[in-house]
Amino acid sequence: MLRRAALRVTAPRVAVLSAVHHHPHSDTDSILGLVRETLGAVSHQAVYDVLRALTAANLLRRIQPMGTVARYETRVGDNHHHLVCRSCGVITDVDCAVGAAPCLTASDDSGFVLDEAEVIYWGQCPACSTQVVSQSHP
Repeated sequence: MLRRAALRVTAPRVAVLSAVHHHPHSDTDSILGLVRETLGAVSHQAVYDVLRALTAANLLRRIQPMGTVARYETRVGDNHHHLVCRSCGVITDVDCAVGAAPCLTASDDSGFVLDEAEVIYWGQCPACSTQVVSQSHP
């Protein structure tokens, strides 16, 4: 995967890819912790540099729902969307509602050639919505 993207295979790159693959939607600090569990001492800057390189090579996707820190995932190139819980912040992938990326058909594209749409659905995850209901009914 790294070689196909014309990137050298290094231990930090492999560790970051593995961490994000196994823990999608992780933030930088979480990724840093996972990489340190694998490699030992690794600097914040090294992880930032790897995340930037992997994102630029389209091996990772960076998302940042409003009011949150940046998160990373290995699911790239399919224009999927996200569900975000307003209470606990959990993020889940969701495919386009209908067809093959209908969100890329804008009512007025103003001459742009569209290749991606960022759609975020906000609400309560099942655990939080159950908790809200049980708290309101003693």
